[in-house]
Amino acid sequence: MRKQGLSKKIIIGVTGIFGSGKSTVSRIFKAHGSTIIDADKIARRYLSPETKTYKSIVNYFGRGILKAGRKIDRRKLGKVVFANRRLIYKLNSIIHPKVIGEIKSRIEKLKNGIIVLDAPLLIESGLKKVVDSLIVVIIDNDELIRRAVKKTSLKKAEIINRVKSQIPLRKKMRLADFIIDNSGTMEETRKQVKRIISKIQGGSCGETRD
Repeated sequence: MRKQGLSKKIIIGVTGIFGSGKSTVSRIFKAHGSTIIDADKIARRYLSPETKTYKSIVNYFGRGILKAGRKIDRRKLGKVVFANRRLIYKLNSIIHPKVIGEIKSRIEKLKNGIIVLDAPLLIESGLKKVVDSLIVVIIDNDELIRRAVKKTSLKKAEIINRVKSQIPLRKKMRLADFIIDNSGTMEETRKQVKRIISKIQGGSCGETRD
């Protein structure tokens, strides 16, 4: 986008339920010149054994969540926390302050153009207040499960638990400035993203639902 002359900084939040295709949408934005901040990638770094966050997680959840090489097994951790909402809150209370701090720092350092914040818990973590406009990615439920089973090693029940752990999709949609339906083909999703980019460039950021 900066190549096309966008001289101000516009922060776009991309969120949705687990498996909806947020990363796909972010990649399309990136192909059009946007800067991507991936909250999941940042969070994964704080699971590394050399971090204080890692130590806090292992101290609370136990060594049963570890792989043979001391790394946290994200699937084991997921099985524990996504079965108990209280444990999800605990995990988030350990990780989120670090992740949110880094996200804000990165945004502050960027000068102009479209910045896409890809965050599954964007609303839950309070990051909605740092974005200028919110995109919620939706997908047909059966298609979500089909794609998630194919893409990950998770079972259907695990996928459903992860979806249930988040704010209901309808509530997210009510908060959205734009909605992208990712149930169809890649080309259909790409067209929706292009329409949103055109609206943002035209000054409709935060004013129009797609």
